[in-house]
Amino acid sequence: MLVSFLLLALGFILLVSGAGKLIEASSSLARRLNIPEIVIGLTIVSLGTSSPELVVNIVASIKNESDMVLGNVLGSNIFNVLIVLGVTSITGTLTVKRNTTWLEIPLSLMGALMVLIIASDKLLDHQSVNIIGRIDGIVLVCLAIIFLVYNLELAKKENKEVEIQGKQQRIVIAIFWLLVGLAGLIFGGKLIVDNATAISREFGIPERIIAITVIAVGTSLPELVTSLMAVRKGKVDLAIGNVVGSNIINIFFILGVSSIITSVPVPENTFLDIYLNIFAAVLLFFFLLLSRKRQLLKWVGILFIIIYCLYILSLLFPDKLKV
Repeated sequence: MLVSFLLLALGFILLVSGAGKLIEASSSLARRLNIPEIVIGLTIVSLGTSSPELVVNIVASIKNESDMVLGNVLGSNIFNVLIVLGVTSITGTLTVKRNTTWLEIPLSLMGALMVLIIASDKLLDHQSVNIIGRIDGIVLVCLAIIFLVYNLELAKKENKEVEIQGKQQRIVIAIFWLLVGLAGLIFGGKLIVDNATAISREFGIPERIIAITVIAVGTSLPELVTSLMAVRKGKVDLAIGNVVGSNIINIFFILGVSSIITSVPVPENTFLDIYLNIFAAVLLFFFLLLSRKRQLLKWVGILFIIIYCLYILSLLFPDKLKV
């Protein structure tokens, strides 16, 4: 069993480093092809930072590990809001742009509500099971494309500058590292799914809980690091924009692609995660409206972290927390 834990850790290392190489190489290749940096930043980089969640979900979908598919998406979104924003708002007060407050955060909330709607087949359609099907997935992916196009047009209109990390590479070198990054992502994703499944079966832990805790946290660590670095550099709007954008991509693109590959059954206990995902998005919107300067204050960050800890405890010790 120790081998499974070591291989799981190796999977996360390959996944994160593979994503980094993929973004760097594809960005360099795009610059060589004279693609504007604004396009690179808002497409290749934004999708690339979500590639760990995407690859894990694709592998899980192919292996019909449906609990892992939904658990990773919902767990990542909950972690992003309650922990990433919670920790960064303690590090420094987060001030949010008007456009993010009134459009992107409500869009993130809409995505969370859409998951509830498309997962409620028993209630809404009187079906025998709740399932997120391929048609649902196609709709979600179409919304993801609309979001990316909107972001691109908005950035062009505002003459927004996007900082692209990494040095310029020759085309052959860029293609080589692009393939290396893809290999790291694919092999790392397979290691994570295989060994997370083995660990859950060995200890009798539901795969949903493994996905929401271990896998979701592991694939969301890049967002945490990116947001903390953004706050240190004084780019507080980037910190929250990174999280909100990631949550939108997770729901519309990653869950959409996953459910196109194979339909995703929704067990009854998953609705707790769906409701908390909605609640976290509502809390974020509410506290920004409550603040005159559209800020997330330190006490709000502490509250977010406490809610997340209680949620994890309720997953790990459900019987002891029953009233």
